[in-house]
Amino acid sequence: MFSPIQFKATFLCIIAALVMLVPQSSLAFQQNNAELDYNEYSGEVKEASSNKALVFATLTVEGTNISTISNTEGNFLLKVPKEHISKNLVVSFLGYKTKTLPISGLEREGNEISLEISVTQLSEININAPKDAMGLVKETLKNRDENYFQDPSLMTAFYRETIKRRRKNVSLAEAVVNVYKTPYNIVREDAVELYKARKSTDYSKLDTVALKLQGGPYNTLYVDMMKYPEYIFSEESLTNYKFTFDRSVRTNDRLIYVIRFNQHEGILEPLYQGELYIDVENKILTGAVFSLNITDRDQAAQLFVRRKPAKVDVWPTEVSYRVDYREKNGKWHYGYSSVFMEFKVDWADKWFNSQYSMTAEMAITDWETVSKDERPKYRQQIRKSIILSDEATGFSDPDFWGEYNIIEPEKSIESAIRKIQRQLRRSERNSD
Repeated sequence: MFSPIQFKATFLCIIAALVMLVPQSSLAFQQNNAELDYNEYSGEVKEASSNKALVFATLTVEGTNISTISNTEGNFLLKVPKEHISKNLVVSFLGYKTKTLPISGLEREGNEISLEISVTQLSEININAPKDAMGLVKETLKNRDENYFQDPSLMTAFYRETIKRRRKNVSLAEAVVNVYKTPYNIVREDAVELYKARKSTDYSKLDTVALKLQGGPYNTLYVDMMKYPEYIFSEESLTNYKFTFDRSVRTNDRLIYVIRFNQHEGILEPLYQGELYIDVENKILTGAVFSLNITDRDQAAQLFVRRKPAKVDVWPTEVSYRVDYREKNGKWHYGYSSVFMEFKVDWADKWFNSQYSMTAEMAITDWETVSKDERPKYRQQIRKSIILSDEATGFSDPDFWGEYNIIEPEKSIESAIRKIQRQLRRSERNSD
């Protein structure tokens, strides 16, 4: 059993290895050039009244397990096999009315989907409100086996990690992975198999050091707190937190209570603070947003920095997480998670320090129930110590992802990808 600190230092690999510049390995993945049979749709999800972008809205092809999410700018990209284009697109977001649209009525690009706020009546809050916030959290954890997937599933997921120096992208790695998700009612861990990946790093912007994220997709996978409750809300650690009711919202006609939590004063160990989104009627965690309490710089550095040059001080200034769950036929499963970290890098012989940020996110884009025998062999699974940016090359092929759904890149990332592709084309012309 892992304590919260062991979890952070071992698995939620926020283990940023700050290492001196080293040559990169070049494992290339081949593109399947077979003709693909799908339509691609893009657009933006907005709030109807204010026109503001809705971040991490879920878009699902009705009657299937095909889905994607909107990015941090509200934009989405969805690839739908032609056999499903007669179906509907279901768009949902916490606190908003779910919208259903015929896919046949969508444009290939430039779609604007507006969602209306779902108003919660005060009367239903007073009538249905539980009295004990911690009791509600305990009951939600207790009901995990009943409310979440009870069969092994093979999930297709898109994973992206980016590293920025201040506002400039310096490293980008992306992958499609197969996630063998074990049932929530057993303790066996999930397994991840790498299908396809690409990356690029601009070392001219890295201050002669390469900031690398160890753990790859496992960083995001272990944020699934309903599968791995022992890493944050074990029975022993629950008493370290104060839980309080914050507000309530509606989504998909479900009354969702927002539970705020923070560690009790007097506990010196850095724990977490944030919000849990719980379906109050069925006692289901539908999502969570939380962060690490960083009060001791040196202690935080010990948790997250694996290796660094002797004359450099490195410490995290922010570590935050997000996880969202989706429902299918009355059962819930992991749908999306992200990890964000911000670091200060202070050289002993320089006047100014540098600021870096790392983001890792993974979205489930399709899944199917499988037998337990389909779990990949140990040698096929990626290592929990993987550094994805050392394991892939790419970006020369604009159609690299083919039929696989991805998280639409932010404008800055999209611009970086176009720049990488231009540089590769110039290099190819010069080599000819």
